[in-house]
This record gives sequence, structure tokens and C-alpha cells, in this order.
Amino acid sequence: MKNTAPIDIILADSNPLVLSALSELIDRDPRLSLVATAATAEGFLGTFMRVPVQVAVIDWNIPVLGGAKLIEILRDQEQAPRIVVYAEDTGDLPRLAMTAGAAAFAARSSDAETLLETCIDVAAGKMVFPFIDVRNLQSDPIQMLSRKERAMLAALSKGLTNRELSRELEITVNTVKFHLSNLYEKLGVKNRAQAIAFFYSSRLAIESEDRSGIPR
Repeated sequence: MKNTAPIDIILADSNPLVLSALSELIDRDPRLSLVATAATAEGFLGTFMRVPVQVAVIDWNIPVLGGAKLIEILRDQEQAPRIVVYAEDTGDLPRLAMTAGAAAFAARSSDAETLLETCIDVAAGKMVFPFIDVRNLQSDPIQMLSRKERAMLAALSKGLTNRELSRELEITVNTVKFHLSNLYEKLGVKNRAQAIAFFYSSRLAIESEDRSGIPR
């Protein structure tokens, strides 16, 4: 990566020993630039809002929000970093991290170089996970949607235009287009009509009706 600016990174882990060890590891790698560390999800968010970065390495159990909730919040940010979940490779955790929206999963049991290479790959736009049966991921695409995307899908079902979606969701038209593109990809559809059809065949329609008081 000669003549390329270092990749900006934030570390978030409640274990001070882990933060110290990872900080030293990253500082020694000229390809990476450690911007900040945080011991809580709230601390991470406060830092990220001031100084956006390309990659974030987070502990899945980061207090108080936890990794899944932190990723969900970040997915609604226009300059969201690519997330590497750094945790024990136990049970279904890699799949849960992918479903939440992480770009990679690095096991704490792996060697240090693996984590560094994972960060490099993620910054280049790659996804890095151990073997996961993707059939389980595809069983419920709704789980792949952020809160903003769920709200957009519900609004889309009303037949709103991009400009009307912009006003209803209080975001720019360009941001609407960005979210729609991600929405179509996650649902495996090609256009608005297919997305609306998916909405009315999913539990989202039921949830929306329950909140509005409209009988099914």
C-alpha cells in the first residue's frame, strides 16, 4: 500500500488490556492509523461523531449498548465506518455479527496479523467472515435492515415518491436513493414494486398495522 494514506481506525473494547495490546499492534503498522480508543459504545459514538473513520474494531459485548445495537445505530449514519467485530468465536456469533451489518468478524483466538489483514481487507470493501451457512441469513431478510431502512420500506408501501420519502423521513433525496439501493440489495429485489410486494408479504406490514391501529 505504498503512497497510500493510512487507514483511520477506532478501537472499542471494555477490556483495558485488550485496548492497550491492540493499540500497540496498530501503531506499529504503517498501513493503519489509530485515531482513538473507547471503553463503551457511548464513548465510541461520541468520538466517531467528531472524527469519522474508515474502520472500527469493536467488542461484541461492548457496554452498555452491546455490539448489535451499536452497529444498528451506525448503519443509519451516512459516513458509517466498516465494522470489524473482534470477539470470541463461539456459537452463532459470526452469523449474528454479519446479520447485524458488520463487515467482518475476527476471532480473539486468531493471531494478531489476521486482525490487521482483516482491517485492510475491510477498508478495501471486502467482507471477511469464517464459514457461515448463508441459507440461515437469507431466511429472514428483515433482520438485515436498519431502522431507517425499515421505516423507508413502510413509507415506500404508501406509494411515496423519493421527494416525499425525503420529507417524511427528514433526509435528503440523495440519502433516500442510497438507502433504497441498500434496501433492494438486502431484500433481493430489483425495484420499488417488488420491494412493496415484499413488504406486504412480511411481518413488517403486520407490525405497522399494529402500531397504527388499523385492523388486519
